[in-house]
Amino acid sequence: MLPEWITRNCPAISALHREAAVLRQAQLTKPTGALGRLEQLAIELAGLQATEQPRAARVPIIVFAGDHGIVAQGVSAYPQEVTIAMMANFASGGAAISVLARELGSSLEVVDAGTLAQQEMAGIVTDKPRHGTRDFSVEAALTPAELVFAFEAGQRAVARAEANQPDLLIFGEMGIGNTTASAAIAAGLLGISAEEIAGGGTGVDAAGRAHKARVIDAAIARHGVVGAAPEKILCAVGGLEIAAISGAIIAAAQRRIPVLIDGFIVSVAALAAVRLNPSCHPYLLPSHQSAEQGHRLVLRALNVQPLISLDLRLGEGSGAAIALPLVRVACALHNGMATFAEANVPDRPS
Repeated sequence: MLPEWITRNCPAISALHREAAVLRQAQLTKPTGALGRLEQLAIELAGLQATEQPRAARVPIIVFAGDHGIVAQGVSAYPQEVTIAMMANFASGGAAISVLARELGSSLEVVDAGTLAQQEMAGIVTDKPRHGTRDFSVEAALTPAELVFAFEAGQRAVARAEANQPDLLIFGEMGIGNTTASAAIAAGLLGISAEEIAGGGTGVDAAGRAHKARVIDAAIARHGVVGAAPEKILCAVGGLEIAAISGAIIAAAQRRIPVLIDGFIVSVAALAAVRLNPSCHPYLLPSHQSAEQGHRLVLRALNVQPLISLDLRLGEGSGAAIALPLVRVACALHNGMATFAEANVPDRPS
């Protein structure tokens, strides 16, 4: 069912460059560990990028959009038409991620990976196998062939971005109903109830969240996917944009491009990617912990610690974009600070 490239090993961390970065940090004009996690971030990037000077200057942002049949079950506070309207807003520069991309000097590509849009839209890359997923409360959301198409749409997006030699990549998402699909995927992958993982999404109230959890639990039981292979879970309850991000994460890691991971939905896509191809895990740089209830559980399952926590829950890749300046600062400090010898500053006694 899976294409061969999905499970192909990603390059190993360069131990040589990682160790050189560790030694450089020990020689910089500061107490050992004084810059905290910024030091470790620079060291990790040096090993991942196989360089003595880690970089975060060229960071394209790719937003994948998709619609979800499960919206028919009343799980979202917003109507499904918002997905297409927001795609146009991304393309015209009015969305939060559009503003952030301009501020950061990042390119922004929007991929229609599976929305209900019947025609191609200006400024949008259309790469989808169908118009929205099926309602997973009554049938599987995707066929195996549709899932593979979504994985490869993510791979194609990374190939386009690779032409500009990116240092990192940021993936975002848009799709009314996709917190429900993500919570269902996470419940299947983690073997937990929807009550533990399902949050308020775009703003449903307590009764709406409880309804969402019931819908997810019933669907998980219907499809019998708890503890199943990740591709089976994605077919049963997944989303096209979520699967595209999973494919994109694996494709990026295979090209030695680290990924700054956004919030709940992208983190669930990352968890699926790691279950599909464990060798991509080192290339995940978590940006933030969102306000969405289940995000901390997914981060814990990934065994990663986010850089910031600002109670964000917008999606779009916005949390990763907001965290990017910290990554840039970590690189600048690592590359630009003087060593004790260069500055003629007395070092610690050996």
